[in-house]
Amino acid sequence: MNEIQGKYDYIIVGGGSAGAVLAARLSENPALKILMLEAGTKDTNPLIHIPFGLSLLSRFEGIGWGYHTAPQKELYDRELFWPRGKTLGGSSSVNAMCYIRGQKEDYDYWVEQGAAGWGFEDVLPYFKRSENFFKGEDEFHGEGGPLHVSQLKHTSVLSDAFVEAASHADFNVVDDFNRDIREGIGYYHVTQVNGQRCSTAKGYLSQALHRNNLTVLTGVAAEKVLFDDNRAIGVQVREKGKIARYSINREAANSEVILCGGAINSPQLLMLSGIGPRNELEDKGIYVMNDLPGVGQNLQDHLDAIVQFTCKAREGYAIAAGALPSYLKASYDYLFHRKGIYSSNVAEAGGFVSSSLATRGPDIQFHFLPAILDDHGRKFAFGYGYGVHVCCLYPKSRGSITLQSSHPADHPLIDPGYLTEPEDRQVMIEGIRMARKLLAAPTFDKFEGSELHPGTDAESDEALLEFLRERAETIYHPIGTCKMGSDDDPMAVVDNQLKVRGVKGLRVVDASVMPSLIGGNTNAPTIMIAERAVDFIKAEHEGLTAPI
Repeated sequence: MNEIQGKYDYIIVGGGSAGAVLAARLSENPALKILMLEAGTKDTNPLIHIPFGLSLLSRFEGIGWGYHTAPQKELYDRELFWPRGKTLGGSSSVNAMCYIRGQKEDYDYWVEQGAAGWGFEDVLPYFKRSENFFKGEDEFHGEGGPLHVSQLKHTSVLSDAFVEAASHADFNVVDDFNRDIREGIGYYHVTQVNGQRCSTAKGYLSQALHRNNLTVLTGVAAEKVLFDDNRAIGVQVREKGKIARYSINREAANSEVILCGGAINSPQLLMLSGIGPRNELEDKGIYVMNDLPGVGQNLQDHLDAIVQFTCKAREGYAIAAGALPSYLKASYDYLFHRKGIYSSNVAEAGGFVSSSLATRGPDIQFHFLPAILDDHGRKFAFGYGYGVHVCCLYPKSRGSITLQSSHPADHPLIDPGYLTEPEDRQVMIEGIRMARKLLAAPTFDKFEGSELHPGTDAESDEALLEFLRERAETIYHPIGTCKMGSDDDPMAVVDNQLKVRGVKGLRVVDASVMPSLIGGNTNAPTIMIAERAVDFIKAEHEGLTAPI
């Protein structure tokens, strides 16, 4: 074993949406020595940086974890593909770049669940601090932050037709989903700068890599957190096929290990380190250092189904011989002007609407794609078409992350428990009907579309549920497996400053700490969580009272 005495003030495990933020922000203090460990590669794949490249990223095994769920009972025992980024920037390097925060009530609900100090008014300043909004600063948006939030430089005429269809379906048109009113249809703002993806690796980390006090290592897979008594003192990793250990500065009282692996990897690493449900750990032959039953529980994710059309009109982003001239022109436009088709995030338009079961604002999200999508883009779908992704925002179904073995290289068992609650099924069915209403608007007539899925024969609730069981997939928003909560919540894994309960010197900072799903894409909230954690950590290092 290669023992490396790094004596770092902070070791960050995971260089993704949260880890890159922490590394960049904490290294602003030249007196601190920071180490960030990323299991994946550097973000050198050019398709990461070209927004349109996301349509092909799921085909590259080297920048993803290759996760699949356990067989889902309510989805005909299908094992669903779960894309998660395994590269600098993490999933912010492979996502669709939609900048969505959720709504005010989502964060106030966190407080109701025991996450004191995480209401909307508490978190809004951190959203604003992270952001460089293209229209400048105002009540809801920030300016000058590392994360560039822009308008799309290109939209398909099919996306335009979708937004224009809003009035025909009795929906409002919304020009900014991150303000006080967001129910309706519109174009998404995106995390892009100059027509390129702005991941946390690009927005945050690239500005910090020159600092002498920051070490970033890629291709280093964490195997467990190391402890002395109940204090975290370092991390054991596998690096170039060998085991190594990286240590914190044990003479500094406030040095920490910070887990930023996300809703799958962070609970897995805690359990491999002896922190988790006693029965689960003992069953795998792992010494129980801290019996924490909530680790890996409370898994939530957004299930998604596509109302897919084909069309005769040669519009949108098709795999077809007739589309070749437009892609050739797009190459020139992007290469020399960073605009055109290749600047598109594909999911250009969408919106938020309410089902009959909605209680705190819209509970359905749409993503409109001017293309035919099959198996997350892993299969070629030839021809012209368009579709609406329908997503239940506040699922009642809960799942878990558990260990398959004590070997760190073995993927954990991912069981999201999709559609186990009947309410989730009803919301999805109502969402499909609303999506169909939008696609039936006269604005689409000129494209001569016909419904491919669910198919015109699928009219009853039973037929639409059958469609969901056969074809629904994740839309990539797992959270909750190391949730924040109050001292009297036996399932809370971290406190409201994200410290792991029952041990010292260990925090979790990523989407796993969310008590419940927010109403939308989860990347911006994850970045917000990391920005907030920076203040907690800096205050403790300086001997101050951490802000809440």
